[in-house]
Amino acid sequence: MDINITGGRIFYTFPIDFPILGKFQITETLVVSWLIMLLITGLCIWLTHDLKVEKISRRQAVAEMLVETADKFVIGNMGEKFRYMIPFVAALFTTSVVSNLISLIGLRSPTSDLSTEAAWAVVVFIMITAQKIKTSGFGGYLKGFTTPIAVMTPFNILSELATPVSMACRHFGNILSGVVINGLIYAALAVASSALLGLLPGVLGDVLAQIPILDVGIPAILSVYFDWFSGVMQAFIFCMLTTMYIANAAEG
Repeated sequence: MDINITGGRIFYTFPIDFPILGKFQITETLVVSWLIMLLITGLCIWLTHDLKVEKISRRQAVAEMLVETADKFVIGNMGEKFRYMIPFVAALFTTSVVSNLISLIGLRSPTSDLSTEAAWAVVVFIMITAQKIKTSGFGGYLKGFTTPIAVMTPFNILSELATPVSMACRHFGNILSGVVINGLIYAALAVASSALLGLLPGVLGDVLAQIPILDVGIPAILSVYFDWFSGVMQAFIFCMLTTMYIANAAEG
């Protein structure tokens, strides 16, 4: 087991040596990602089992509301012909939201790891490229790099590659910044608590100075923005950009 300390936090990696594939690192990000997938899968099974046509349960009503919301989001932004994209966009949004909010229970958010965001962005980039080739043909796709003039080809290629990079870095940067800011706030409040309570006379001050009392309550209020609002908003923006890029690719 390898232990890495980054930003005051301890991250564990478990190297496993496969005969053919070689050494494979089981990181905290990977483990938490598996837990999130199991959580979402279990939630979907629970929401969709024992469905009825009449006298539906509250659980089924919630499931239908979520499906209708995903339908309206995708069809409203991409059009009816992209109805097949609804499961992908819904899965992407759900995974992103749960990954962003998992830090509320003390686990490291997978979206604060650039490798997670990069993998999502590469998948989206492949789908965008496939849609462009489907719309214009492979020759038309390559010809698009030469517009409006051939000398612009290198810049057009860089612009194409910038799409997944910008998507990954935007989501990663916002989530990581929230994690870092929360960590700094906890540390600052602990120091302030120790300094203020240490002013009390005698043993009472010595004991209370060791308890980070100011860490209770105040970070929870700030978490409403850095975790809840920002986490949901970044997931929404990532999915919105995904639908817009794919829909624009279909226009040629």
